[in-house]
Amino acid sequence: MDKVKEIESSFNHGISISERKSIVVSGVKKIESFDNEEFLMDTTLGFLVIKGEDLEIIKLDTYQGNVSIKGKIDSLNYLDTNVKKDKENSLLNKLFK
Repeated sequence: MDKVKEIESSFNHGISISERKSIVVSGVKKIESFDNEEFLMDTTLGFLVIKGEDLEIIKLDTYQGNVSIKGKIDSLNYLDTNVKKDKENSLLNKLFK
């Protein structure tokens, strides 16, 4: 367990975007959800939402915490943890109405 915490805490978070066509995110702890229009990932500095069109994972390195995505990048947004929970609750509420 201590090794897992040590690895997670050693991730440096960074983002590199090239011409709105590709993005590399480092410091990713977990990808919560994704589809061709939105990625939600837990990074060392909080939850990150990437929105766009035709998004797809090119490279996923879970050991290093790096994710490469290609497609048209429209927006990046960091969420508070409470916002993520509200988003999950509202999605569940919509499904079960």
